[in-house]
Amino acid sequence: MTTGQKVSFQDIRNEVLARIQQRVWVPGSLLPTEHELAEEFGCARATVNRAMRELADRGIIDRKRKSGTRVNISPVKQATFEISIVRQTIEDMNAVYRYSLVHRSLNQAPAWLRAQLDLEDAAQVLHLNCMHYSDNRPFQFEERWINTAAVPSVVDADLTDTGPNEWLLTEIPFSNAEIAFTAVSADSKLSDFLATPTGTPLFQMERTTWFQDTPVTFVRMTFHQGYQMSTRY
Repeated sequence: MTTGQKVSFQDIRNEVLARIQQRVWVPGSLLPTEHELAEEFGCARATVNRAMRELADRGIIDRKRKSGTRVNISPVKQATFEISIVRQTIEDMNAVYRYSLVHRSLNQAPAWLRAQLDLEDAAQVLHLNCMHYSDNRPFQFEERWINTAAVPSVVDADLTDTGPNEWLLTEIPFSNAEIAFTAVSADSKLSDFLATPTGTPLFQMERTTWFQDTPVTFVRMTFHQGYQMSTRY
């Protein structure tokens, strides 16, 4: 690293990662302390701490308060998924996007949803069924429940032209999410919406998002026959 320049946490992160990849520090070996690294790089200890936290979050190193920081023997690979906008996904494929709001109702949250999201018994949710099309072919059927206590403005929102996911991303941030992937057989409802025979295997994704400790929305997205999802890590 060049001396005389201000060192960022990215510089330290990249340098530590390079030394691990080059086997300067082999798997299982104990790394220098944050204080020692701060002295070496001529920066604040907090800068080193942030760099090491990023590497720990990526599974490259293992930090323990009393025993120090070691290179993971078997680094954990973490896949990254974006909460994407369906319209952008379809348009990125050079296809024409079309959206349709099929159903909208304001209801008391059903028992299974209250249990899943830890909602109060009287919690109210906006229930939506939506279809997304690619070149006029069914692409995704979306069934969504939005916690109106978290997003009161959704009650009066016009979702006839803009999908709820796209609307939510502009209205409220999310701090964390939980995603589950399932293979399902098309029932009569999915068969009608996705124009596929009953019993056809389909890819389904369920996602719950929170803002801090408040659940915002639970959505179940079922994709057309043959849909594939890929990610990089």
